[in-house]
Amino acid sequence: MGIIKRNFANNILSSGTFDATKLTGDIPTGNLSANAPAFDDNKIVNDLSTLGLRVHTQENLNASNTNSQSVDVFQDDTGIDTETNTNRNASEYVSSESTSFSTPSFITSDQSSVYSLSYANFSIDGAYPLNASAALGTGNSHATSGQTWFFTPNAQSVSSDMRIVMDLGSGNSKIFTGARQIQEQINNCGTWVWEASNDGSNYTALSSNFTWGASTTVEETWSNDTAYRYIRVKGVSGSTSSSPWQYGFQFQTKTETLTVNATGNFTGTTITAPSSVSSMGAVITYQDQSGTNALNTDIVLQLSADGGSNYTTATLTALPDFSSGIKMAKVNDLAIGTPGTQLKYKISFANQSSGSKEARIRGVSLNY
Repeated sequence: MGIIKRNFANNILSSGTFDATKLTGDIPTGNLSANAPAFDDNKIVNDLSTLGLRVHTQENLNASNTNSQSVDVFQDDTGIDTETNTNRNASEYVSSESTSFSTPSFITSDQSSVYSLSYANFSIDGAYPLNASAALGTGNSHATSGQTWFFTPNAQSVSSDMRIVMDLGSGNSKIFTGARQIQEQINNCGTWVWEASNDGSNYTALSSNFTWGASTTVEETWSNDTAYRYIRVKGVSGSTSSSPWQYGFQFQTKTETLTVNATGNFTGTTITAPSSVSSMGAVITYQDQSGTNALNTDIVLQLSADGGSNYTTATLTALPDFSSGIKMAKVNDLAIGTPGTQLKYKISFANQSSGSKEARIRGVSLNY
């Protein structure tokens, strides 16, 4: 074999040959594996989970899934299957709170100081103006100039830009479940609808269309669990009449009571994986509304691959905070006791107490 010459100035081999006996045979696999670091994709998976949770949070997205990941930030209830002593709150979290409501009842007392009143494109007899006292006061069944609870509209066509708005004021709201329109005698004043809002711009229809004046008392009731600041009656079609005295409006409301249960749990909807799954992972976001909730004690995560028939309990470990006041935890590569394609998670609460220890789950990203 030749001799290798090296050009030291340029740090290269310029000529010569190697000893062939030194180059024969394969490099032992053990030598390769011993020096190559094992690949760990957990950091990538956790980052993708965090990204998915962040995008869903910022864009107010409903629950969604791919072939390897599902994400839910509780924008609505579509990603939740069962709830036991838990509740998804409209503020987009799940906790061990339970909600109960009082029996709805009509408020018949003078409400003129509770609401401020305004109206648009509604023509009123100037001698009997429309204000809070006229629409929400305590007049009797025969209006006279000495009484407060009455008003009279002028005859005009009813259109969708006609409305009478009652405002409870900033920071105030009620859960409206019905409304009465009361007048002196039966006389059709057109078709109207009751609506409610919290910003004074975007309104939600509460009632079906009804005929104002179809009887002396027109009572509309509806199902509603949301508290609103504003309630209004809006025109639809027809025309008003100036004949009957209008005695005003009364509202049916109910109150909500929240109870923090010591224990509870909820499950996600079942996700069908493209192939059998034997290990799973998850990233959750949560909030210590009160106290400090211990992972794996006060908040427990379990994963299933057979539709919830069998669960494997995860050991959650903390991640850096998701955002201010919102914590994160993860589990990677949890070996599932019963492999399958019907994937599900279950989160349980323990040791919860109002004002002392309250956990709120803000999001779940399931990896498979």
